[in-house]
Amino acid sequence: MYPFWEVPIFTSGMVIALIATFHILPCHLATGAFWFTVFVERKAYKQNRPELLEFIKKYSLLILIFCFVIGSLSGVGIWYAATVASPRGISGLIHNYVWGWATEWVFFVIEIASIYVYYYTLGKIDSKSHLMLGWVYAWAAWISMIIITGILAFMLSSGKWVETGGFFDGFFNETYWPQLLTRTAFMFCIAGVYAAIVASTLANKKIRKELVRSAGLWGVAGMLAGVAFAGWYLYRLPAHAKGLWLDESLPYLGHLLNAAAVAYAVVLIWFVVCCLIKPRLVGPVSGILILVILFLGIGAGEGFREGVRRPYIIDQYMYGNQIVAKDIPAKHVKAEIPRFNKDGFLAHLYFRPNKIDPKNRTDLLRAGSVVVHHECGNCHALDRFGKIRPLPVLLANLSPESPGDIQDFLDSLGDYPFMPPFAGNELDKKAASEYLFSIVRR
Repeated sequence: MYPFWEVPIFTSGMVIALIATFHILPCHLATGAFWFTVFVERKAYKQNRPELLEFIKKYSLLILIFCFVIGSLSGVGIWYAATVASPRGISGLIHNYVWGWATEWVFFVIEIASIYVYYYTLGKIDSKSHLMLGWVYAWAAWISMIIITGILAFMLSSGKWVETGGFFDGFFNETYWPQLLTRTAFMFCIAGVYAAIVASTLANKKIRKELVRSAGLWGVAGMLAGVAFAGWYLYRLPAHAKGLWLDESLPYLGHLLNAAAVAYAVVLIWFVVCCLIKPRLVGPVSGILILVILFLGIGAGEGFREGVRRPYIIDQYMYGNQIVAKDIPAKHVKAEIPRFNKDGFLAHLYFRPNKIDPKNRTDLLRAGSVVVHHECGNCHALDRFGKIRPLPVLLANLSPESPGDIQDFLDSLGDYPFMPPFAGNELDKKAASEYLFSIVRR
């Protein structure tokens, strides 16, 4: 086990979630925007309308700066945050899909090269060659999504990989195609929002109205297709994920899904009313407002996806606290709970108290803090004013009168479908109970 990264109040998981939710805006824009760009550029050349190229210049500059400067920074932020928050989880993904990521990085390099060449050669090379650059970028970006979606889908539903350990058995799992098609549809929606905003800044009123309506049509088509594919995605969720949602084991999942639905409905109405019916209503102010709503909808949707994955960080393989949950013979991986229960969880940590006297409360509190941070801290805030499932508040609802009451609760953790079982021997459990009781009484 690696050292633990503690983020007071918000938890390390929320840091990743905030960065990742923002990152979806530039990365999905980067993936979907050039299909619209090529559509407009092709029309400009075919109909001999050079005035459309003003939009191409502005839109591709937005993509270059927002997606490949700000978006790249948030992408690095995800890697950094995920690596320090869940190093074993990232290690598990890399060991299984390093060649998948390597392939994706090849296409990402193609994206980076082609966007710069595309932007700086607009109007400087022949139209056929320039249009071909746009197609190269559009396909490279989408292929990048095809690959990344397989890895993300694997985290939610590992498929036959649990038995075979096969690359493609995990990659093409039961939620792969629904996720890919949902993300593909919504990438057109996001591209449509940005295209409408950029088009609204054009001086030529006729061109502005035409492009805003075109962006609206792309957005509406993307939204409607996205909703249909999202329904398929929900239908294909693994049984335990459906149980957490439909059985209301975690009621907040339903709230997140409703919030996402409301946000997307607002965006759809904006497309219809502001882009198709009254294009003059589209502008930077309404555009930024709709981007905020879109951000909230994405956050709710991603929160739902993360929630139904509990208690795993990688389905059927690794718990959210980075403890291996199940034997994977094909990968020579052994479940760790039995070993930790036998040897003690603390015995497998590099950074732990040198000695623990079971009769010394100070020793128990110090050791318990280490155990609780490792086993609970990824999902729960450990201070009373924490915003993400604060343990002091949750445990206070049980009205514990002694550490023994909390120890009884720890014994029952495995009975909850959204919680991993406690890992450790009696000393670990006693130490954790003492520490948890102390933070309830603060």
